[in-house]
Amino acid sequence: MAMTGLAGKTAFVSGSGRNIGRAIVLDLAARGCNVVINGVSDREAAEATAADAREHGVEALVAMGDIGKPETVREIAEATLAQFGAIDILVNNAAIRPATPFLEMADEDWHRILDVDLNAAYYACRAFLPGMVETGWGRIVNITGMNAIAGYTGHSPASVAKHGLWGLTKTLAKEFGPKGVTVNAVSPGPIRVEHSDPAITRRIEERKSQVPLGRLGEPEDIAALTGFLCSEEGGFVSGQMVGSNGGMQT
Repeated sequence: MAMTGLAGKTAFVSGSGRNIGRAIVLDLAARGCNVVINGVSDREAAEATAADAREHGVEALVAMGDIGKPETVREIAEATLAQFGAIDILVNNAAIRPATPFLEMADEDWHRILDVDLNAAYYACRAFLPGMVETGWGRIVNITGMNAIAGYTGHSPASVAKHGLWGLTKTLAKEFGPKGVTVNAVSPGPIRVEHSDPAITRRIEERKSQVPLGRLGEPEDIAALTGFLCSEEGGFVSGQMVGSNGGMQT
């Protein structure tokens, strides 16, 4: 049975050509939501996601660009708002997590990861929150991951960024709740994803033994949780970080 409840709404999902972002787009489209798909370089994947979303009878726009750059976010926002008028749902999903020992990290790598994993959410919120405030309804979901809970060796900038994203979630929830906007974070555990680096895929598979439920999560698990938080049924949930990790972290 097709999910409903967001007909006429429009969502922007960053980093949504593949994996978790793609699954979120398709879940929202199944609920009747128009969608904006964002990626940096793989336009083919983004266009494929858009085509699958349109099968649900909704509009889908591909907006390529590096949202770690404020000028790019402004350009994407202008194009998106020109077509849809407003963005009702914002899912900040884009992230990069290269592994580098702290003392071997170049300054530019540190700043690049913070730009994509944290600052991009700030830029997007600044671009799309005014429309939510104007209509008196909005949903923001920040995908944090377990980096927002624990620090991981070799991933210091990602952990810092995701802790910051959790802080942004809490403060925006309090500031914009009176305006009808909910803001939440979703923290995925080990999720089965497609990755160009087989070593990363192998590391994810190895973590399955740490999950009490005995399996890796699927992108659709995160999409279903995100879709609920964006729905009317999830409208009293705000300022929360909701884990989806098979009991790995409680």
